[in-house]
Amino acid sequence: MDEVRVVVVDDVADMAETLAMSLELDGYAVRTATSGAQALELIEGWRPHCVLLDIDMPGMGGCELSDRLRELYGDEVVLIAVTGWGDAGDRVSDTFSRFDHYIRKPFEPSLLRKVLPPVTA
Repeated sequence: MDEVRVVVVDDVADMAETLAMSLELDGYAVRTATSGAQALELIEGWRPHCVLLDIDMPGMGGCELSDRLRELYGDEVVLIAVTGWGDAGDRVSDTFSRFDHYIRKPFEPSLLRKVLPPVTA
């Protein structure tokens, strides 16, 4: 794998950019989107290996976006929920069942290395 492409989706642009910069320092090719609709357009044209999704976003939230991405790409794209939600309760369990992984905020970007495909030189 020459380049590992990652899309970071968060309605708070500063959060998306900060995470993107950290991933770029680790060697990932990263693009950001601040809405579900923008993410769909970006993903269609760029075809990332992995998408990091904020759950709570206005308009198309992370859950709806994950459903759309599964319809379009199946398991071809790794979906990671990035959220401040806890891990108990039916609502949370249902939400996280839509994703391959989830990471609770706040987190160290190094945690992503455990779930993202490795970057090779």
